[in-house]
Amino acid sequence: MRYRDRPTMEVEERITADVPTIWSLVTDIELPARFSDELERVEWVDGVGVSVGNRFRGTNQNVHIGEWQTECVVVEVEPERRWAWEVHGGDNVMATWGFELDPGRDDVRVRQWARMGPDPSGLNIAIDAMPEKEGRIIANRLREWQRNMTANLEGIKSLAEGASTPT
Repeated sequence: MRYRDRPTMEVEERITADVPTIWSLVTDIELPARFSDELERVEWVDGVGVSVGNRFRGTNQNVHIGEWQTECVVVEVEPERRWAWEVHGGDNVMATWGFELDPGRDDVRVRQWARMGPDPSGLNIAIDAMPEKEGRIIANRLREWQRNMTANLEGIKSLAEGASTPT
């Protein structure tokens, strides 16, 4: 596995709730900080809400990497279906993340995904220092992404299905 190949991680969860409820959760940029062990907080920088061109800042903490901030730009929105954002470090696009909703008859399949690159990120410091371990470094990072995406979708599922429960 090579960074230049833009490795991707995708996690999926089936949620029994209506699309508007799920959409409101996956477009709440602050929500993942409740479930992630890495993302600490998120705030809008330009604009408010999921619209192409709006920017938000994320503050992250990782035992292996330390603390850092990124600026993200919303690059794609298909209401109640898909939205994606690029993670920038200066002029570099270090990753692209997104959510997709695929409504079924009885539930909604929700996917969160992320793709590394195309530009260098903090991960490249480790890869440059230990090029023979590039595959292992990337695999470890993808496992961290997977763990946090899974926690995020489980949290969204719990909130959405709780919101859909008749009172």
